[in-house]
Amino acid sequence: MWTRNFSLYFVARTVSLLGDAMMPVASALAIGKVYGIAGVGYTLAIWTTSAVLVMLFGGVFADRIGARRLMIAADVLRVITQACVAIAFLNGAPPLGLLLAMAFLSGIGAGTFEPCVNGMVPLVAKDPQRANATLKVAEAITQLAGPALAGILIVLTGPVFVYTLDAATFLVSGVFLLLVRVTVPKPAPSNVLSDLRRGWDEFKALNWMWSVILVWVFWGVLVVGPYVPLSSQVIGADYGWVMTALGLGTVMGGLVAIRLRPAKPLAAGAMALSGYVAAPLTVALGLPLPMLMVGHLLGGYALAFWSVMWSTSVQTQVAPDVVNRVNAYQVAGSVSGMAVGQAIAGPVTTLVEPRTFILGSALVTVGVVVALLLIKPVRQLGRASQENVVPSIVTPAETLT
Repeated sequence: MWTRNFSLYFVARTVSLLGDAMMPVASALAIGKVYGIAGVGYTLAIWTTSAVLVMLFGGVFADRIGARRLMIAADVLRVITQACVAIAFLNGAPPLGLLLAMAFLSGIGAGTFEPCVNGMVPLVAKDPQRANATLKVAEAITQLAGPALAGILIVLTGPVFVYTLDAATFLVSGVFLLLVRVTVPKPAPSNVLSDLRRGWDEFKALNWMWSVILVWVFWGVLVVGPYVPLSSQVIGADYGWVMTALGLGTVMGGLVAIRLRPAKPLAAGAMALSGYVAAPLTVALGLPLPMLMVGHLLGGYALAFWSVMWSTSVQTQVAPDVVNRVNAYQVAGSVSGMAVGQAIAGPVTTLVEPRTFILGSALVTVGVVVALLLIKPVRQLGRASQENVVPSIVTPAETLT
């Protein structure tokens, strides 16, 4: 498996994932110190929105010009944006407008990079399953190390060094991708709009899928979206360690979920999701760091189990020739709710104290679990008879952050 191409791609992907894992914590602590919860919320909302806007077209363009080229272009864009933010922090407090503009461009980079990831693996590895498993281990490590590293470096060195390091991760990724040599088959002539329309028709036909996405919009607006801006300010300098605990729980839950094969995957995942209540609840109650970490460990574990059940259902219940387009619609739909939640995080604190809102998020999580279990197509969806794919640890609203 460790051919020259795969080794180069492995380094590029791992270093890029480290940069992705560092960015949310770095942004929350650095921008939050200058502009508070509202600044963090607006910045993350702009980033998420721009990623969603281009995501539907990312896969189409990757098929037309090649995934490697599009990934390199995305990395170059993110090098520029993160470097600009680092330079802006040299003068102390960068203008909020500049931060929002860089977040918009960085989100475009993330939104075009992400659809290319799955398409690159078969081009660089003869055994995609082993390659995916190896990349997943690397991703788990970066999700553990990235938040803690960003949190520590923000405290010890400040935002200039952290954003410079973040830019360097994307530079390394781009250089190693540039060294990869792959042959991209010439795509058959097609119409972009007709391809998108076919994906939308398939998405609408899957009652269990669009029902979950509707529920997930509320989850994004009231739980996931505002959680990073609010919890980062409530927790403070220990936020990186708490996010590391969440990452560790995600890895543990994913490993267990890959082994367990419930007959009703979405029903089992929804019941497991109730464990996520522990994450916002420990923050709302103001518990000490060890308890915060335990709560987020359980929250990550619960979220990962649901995530694997969801991703497995999508990959095995959707026709292979449209799965990428359908997946783009479900991700874009659920992430849009998260963008709204990030945007309202600041204004809502003028009406409600952050801990009180986070307590409400814990209650909303309970409501989300109940709603999922009350939806008949979700509750009754069975496991596909042939599961010939490796489920990835992603949520329907993969937080890109």
